[in-house]
Amino acid sequence: MKKILFALIASATALTGVAQAADAGTAYVGAGLVGSRYKFDIPNSTSSDDRSGSKVSGKLFAGYNLDKNWAVEGGYADFGKNTYNYTQNGVSGKIESKSNSLYLAGKYSQPINEQFAVFGKLGVARNSDKINGNKGDKTGLYASVGGEYAINKNVSLSLEYEHYGKNESDLGRKSGAITGGLRYNF
Repeated sequence: MKKILFALIASATALTGVAQAADAGTAYVGAGLVGSRYKFDIPNSTSSDDRSGSKVSGKLFAGYNLDKNWAVEGGYADFGKNTYNYTQNGVSGKIESKSNSLYLAGKYSQPINEQFAVFGKLGVARNSDKINGNKGDKTGLYASVGGEYAINKNVSLSLEYEHYGKNESDLGRKSGAITGGLRYNF
């Protein structure tokens, strides 16, 4: 709970920033590919399926630049579906999981030169996990670190590590992901 309160305070701090640069008051939208990991751990079971692996899925995000360093950003990441077939004590079973997340975060960017900047984001994520038809939602700390390369004034590429917080269940998606994104600045 303390982590969530800290993230909310950081997001609110970003919202109260004072516009001082050419980027101030501008919006952006983007899309990305999210590489996440999953793991199914069923005690005393056997399976020909992989218990763990990687999955590539999609992400949409939008933000608003408060000044040259501070922005507020929100997004939706779909972690996709995974299926795991197993046998436990002679009985066959199947797990189907589907996960996604919504987040809202304050973003701080530090330019290195005209084209490259590093950034960090801190906020709150609402994670939804559906396992065999049972839905579980959990709110957790969202945090991210990454870098951004400006191709031109309006288009940039980013690479970041994102932590979406805990899941409702230990089955399925893990909390971290690597995201490559394309952003358009208005």
